[in-house]
Amino acid sequence: MSETWRIDGADPAALDFVASALALVVRAGDLIALTPAAGDRPDRFAAALIEHVGGGHETPRLSIAQLDASGGAAGLADALERGLALVRCGGQALAEDALEIDLAEAGALTLRGHGAWAGRLARLRAMAGFLERAAPGRPKLGFLQGDASTRAYARVATPERACILMDAPRQPDGPAIRDGKPYSAIAHLAEDVRPFVAVAGALRAAGLSAPEILAHDLENGFLLIEDLGDRVYGDEIAAGRDHVEIYRPAVDALLALRETGAPERLDLPGGAYRLPPYDEDAMTIEVDLLLDWYWPATQGGAAPGAARAAFHELWREQFAFLARQPVGWVLRDYHSPNLIWLPEREGAKRVGMIDFQDALRGPQAYDLVSLLQDARLDVPAAVERALFAHYCAACERNDPTFDTTDFSRAYAILGAQRNTKILGIFVRLDRRDGKPDYLAHLPRVTAYLERNLAHPDLAGLRRWYDAHLPPETRHGRRPA
Repeated sequence: MSETWRIDGADPAALDFVASALALVVRAGDLIALTPAAGDRPDRFAAALIEHVGGGHETPRLSIAQLDASGGAAGLADALERGLALVRCGGQALAEDALEIDLAEAGALTLRGHGAWAGRLARLRAMAGFLERAAPGRPKLGFLQGDASTRAYARVATPERACILMDAPRQPDGPAIRDGKPYSAIAHLAEDVRPFVAVAGALRAAGLSAPEILAHDLENGFLLIEDLGDRVYGDEIAAGRDHVEIYRPAVDALLALRETGAPERLDLPGGAYRLPPYDEDAMTIEVDLLLDWYWPATQGGAAPGAARAAFHELWREQFAFLARQPVGWVLRDYHSPNLIWLPEREGAKRVGMIDFQDALRGPQAYDLVSLLQDARLDVPAAVERALFAHYCAACERNDPTFDTTDFSRAYAILGAQRNTKILGIFVRLDRRDGKPDYLAHLPRVTAYLERNLAHPDLAGLRRWYDAHLPPETRHGRRPA
C-alpha cells in the first residue's frame, strides 16, 4: 500500500511549509528516506525538518539521526529505536513502512508513503489542503504538546492572528464490551469534532471564553480555532500565582454557566448536536476502570465477582441520589490543564476553556469538584472549602430552591466517582499506552478520594474501599 503527494512549484517557502507540517506528525521509530537530488535542496529540507521538530538532533520530544544508506542495518535499527531516522538513499527500499521525500525533479516535491506511512501521508495531505483553504499563504506551523488523547495540535502563525490547528480524526467505536456497545458509546465520549464545535458555540453564547471556531472541516476532523495563549493554570500555579486569584474566576465561570442551563440540543453548522446525559451507565463504566486497571495493578489479580457486585450495588445507590438532582452542564474536564488565564479580560471571561468536547448534561457539582480536586496539582483543602462555600453562597442568593446539604452530598459522590475513575485511567495510561508519568499523580488522587469517602452518606462505599483496597494500597503507593 502506498500514497503519493506531489507538489508543483515547490519553492523554498513550500519546502519549509511541508517540513513544518511533517514535523507535527513524526514520531520515534519513523523512517524518512531522502532521495538524491541536484543542488542543496535535500540538505535544506532536512535542516528545515530538524529545526521544526525541535531545533536540533537531540530534543526533549524526539531524537533525529541523519544516516547514509550504506551505514548498515544495525545503525538504522539503533536510530529507529532512539527516534527518527533521516536516511540519504539511492531510491532503494529501506523498510516496508517508510516515507520517501523525492526532490530530484526541479521545482517539484514528491512524497511517497509506503506501508503504514500511506494512511499518515493521506492525512497530512488533507491537513495541508485544509490549511490552504483556512489560512492561505503557507503559514508557519509550530508543534504543540497534546493531551492524553489522540488529538494533535499546532500553532499557526498568520499575518492576521495566531490560531491553533486541531487535528482530530474520527475515532473508531472499538469493540463491544457491554450490552453490545463500546466503551466510548457507554461513557458518551466524543468521536469527532462536532461536539467541540457545538459546545464552544454554546459557551461563547453564555459569555465565556471558549475559543472562537475560525474554520472547520467537520467531516475530516480539522479545526482552526482562536489561540487563547500559553498561560495554562498549572503553569501559573507552578510560577507562584495564588490559587484563589485564578480559581475564584473559574468558579464564577461555572456559576455563570449554571444560570444558562444546559439545553439538550446545541446549534451546529448544518444541523444540531444532542448533548448526552451523564447517566448511570456512563458513571458505572467509569468507576469500573478502578476494577479493570487499578485493582489488578495493586492486588496482583482480577477483582473477585462478589467484590465487583458489592461495588456496583453501593454505587447504584449513590447514582440514584444523583439522578434526583437538578441537571446542568458537565464540561467533564474542567481542571488546570484545560484552563488558561486571560488577565486582560474581565470577570469570568478571564478563564479560557478548552477540551470540553466530552461535555454532558448532569449533576452540576461535577465541574466544581473537577476544579477543586485537581488531579494534576495540589489544591489546598482550605482553598477547596473557601471556594466551595463561595459557590454555594452564590447559588443560595440566586436560587431559592438550592439545597446546600444535597449539593454537598452530590459533590462528595462525584468527587469519589471522579477520583475512582482517574485512578483507573492513570494506571491504564501507564500499562496500555506506555505513559508512566501519570502514575506520579496517584498519591494526590487517593488523598482526594479519602476526602470524599469521609462524607457520612458514603460510609458504605468507604467500608468497601477499606475492605478490598486497604489504605496501605491506596496511600501514595504506585503500582509495581
